[in-house]
Amino acid sequence: MNYKEKLNEYMEQLNCTAKELSAASDLSPATLSRYRSGERVPEINSDPFNRICTAIASLSEQKQCSKERLTASVVAESFLKCPDIIATDKEQFRQKLNTLISVLNLNLTNLCQQTNYEMSSLFRIRNGSRTPSNPVKFSSDIASFVARDLGSIQDREILAQLIGCQTEDISCSAKLCERLRDWLIAGQRHPADDVAKFLGTLDSFDLNEYIKVIHFDELKVPSVPFQLPTSKAYFGLADMMTSELDFLKATVLSKSMEPVTMYSDMPMEEMAKDPDFPKKWMFGMAMMLKKGLHLNQIHNLDRSFEDMMLGLESWIPMYMAGQISPYYLENVQNNVFLHFLKVSGAAALWGEAISGCHSDGKYYLTKNKDEIAYYKKRAEELLGHAKPLMNIYRTENAEEFRAFLLADSYTPGKRKSILSAPPLYTMDKKCLEQLLQSHSVSQADKQKILDYADVQGQMAEEILKTEPVEDEIPILTREEFEHYPAVLSLSGMFFEKDIPYTYEDYLEHIRQTEAYEAKHPNYSVKKMSVCAFRNLQIRIHEGKWAMVSKSKSPAIHFVIYHPKLRRAIEKFVPPVVETTSE
Repeated sequence: MNYKEKLNEYMEQLNCTAKELSAASDLSPATLSRYRSGERVPEINSDPFNRICTAIASLSEQKQCSKERLTASVVAESFLKCPDIIATDKEQFRQKLNTLISVLNLNLTNLCQQTNYEMSSLFRIRNGSRTPSNPVKFSSDIASFVARDLGSIQDREILAQLIGCQTEDISCSAKLCERLRDWLIAGQRHPADDVAKFLGTLDSFDLNEYIKVIHFDELKVPSVPFQLPTSKAYFGLADMMTSELDFLKATVLSKSMEPVTMYSDMPMEEMAKDPDFPKKWMFGMAMMLKKGLHLNQIHNLDRSFEDMMLGLESWIPMYMAGQISPYYLENVQNNVFLHFLKVSGAAALWGEAISGCHSDGKYYLTKNKDEIAYYKKRAEELLGHAKPLMNIYRTENAEEFRAFLLADSYTPGKRKSILSAPPLYTMDKKCLEQLLQSHSVSQADKQKILDYADVQGQMAEEILKTEPVEDEIPILTREEFEHYPAVLSLSGMFFEKDIPYTYEDYLEHIRQTEAYEAKHPNYSVKKMSVCAFRNLQIRIHEGKWAMVSKSKSPAIHFVIYHPKLRRAIEKFVPPVVETTSE
């Protein structure tokens, strides 16, 4: 019995729904869905593995529907008997790669030439200082090279022995590629898991609650002069952390309101391990935002997808403040030298190191006007090479956002949306007026909403003249609706007040959406059994951008252009089951 079969057996035995197990294990519905379908299998003793074992044991005790007492250890032991349970990790990936290269005596020069990987990148992957940004592609490329390079029967026998299969199982190149790729990536994290976690965090994030927790409203920007030499060099990790805090202090305590530009491809793992540094750094960043400074942040995305998503997740609170313009550098090839640059109107901090030798690097902080001007010029040039990671629209950017959507409506391309309620443009105007009237919406707000709905309808009609549009909407039962009532989708007009449907209004809007579909050949509605997100809408213009819209706390729109992140959101499939029309 495979892992998915054992997991589903437990759920059936406990009469447990996916929603219950997801909540009990604190795993995203997307992750749990992949485990149940067999698309993914958790690593032994990983956090998801342990969470599911604990959750099943807990639900067993609550429901009291199992003859034997199911403890977490009993559940874990049963899972460990599954033949497909994964026990690999990043270190094992590295070891497998090195073993493969060694036993087959692969020519690394030819490997790099034929796979278009830099020798320095391969070296860093082999020594563990770097993981492939796309493990699946990397493994596929390695497997393809081996298939082309593997000539003798003896080599195939060695490879079969290494990956645990029969020689005939890899008799042809296609089979060899598939078996070797799967062997290399067994246990690797799926990008969709990271996307789901990022979107889940964004869905539940409440800026107002965050502000209360960190006492942001109570922060006072100090005015006490900060005594710092005109220039100072820092060596070693401890001093490097001090230099970053000194830069933040110098910037916050100065009179300058000039924008701040920041870039770093330095590793942060060691600094993050310090119990105090992350808190002090976040406090300094909060003080900069409190002061009202605008930040141009050039992100380093030359890293694994998991690390990239974790980094972006940590920036969510600061993105929400609306004072950050995020950028990234395209096609960064350097894997030898590390660089660090932060510039404000009051100070500049420059750092350099050799890859893998971060602690032997040097940071240099200066308040000298001529040196600041030099580093400011470097920052401007760096920004000139950078591309927007995403555009962030808040209430103050409403006009720009409307202009962006209008211009895009004339641009060809397939559209797709994952919505928490039917789109406003499919609702009959009379029905919308009645719904607004029932909630005693003020005349001014009512007119704004009607005007917004009219504009949405016009843009939809323009797109549907030539381009396909697909909307995914949830079809909720009355019980689900009463637990989480659907609300009108008004984030596009930055309207943060909830206007909930009655269940009858909700069903009527679905009926009207179906009627809209019947009248528009290019429009299709995909009905799903579960609402993927409560506070998010995802809209995609394939190949161009992906937009994540949050309806409140605050109303904000992230229009994402970075290819890797955009494609991951395009491929993101919520863990839902399609329903059929009656």
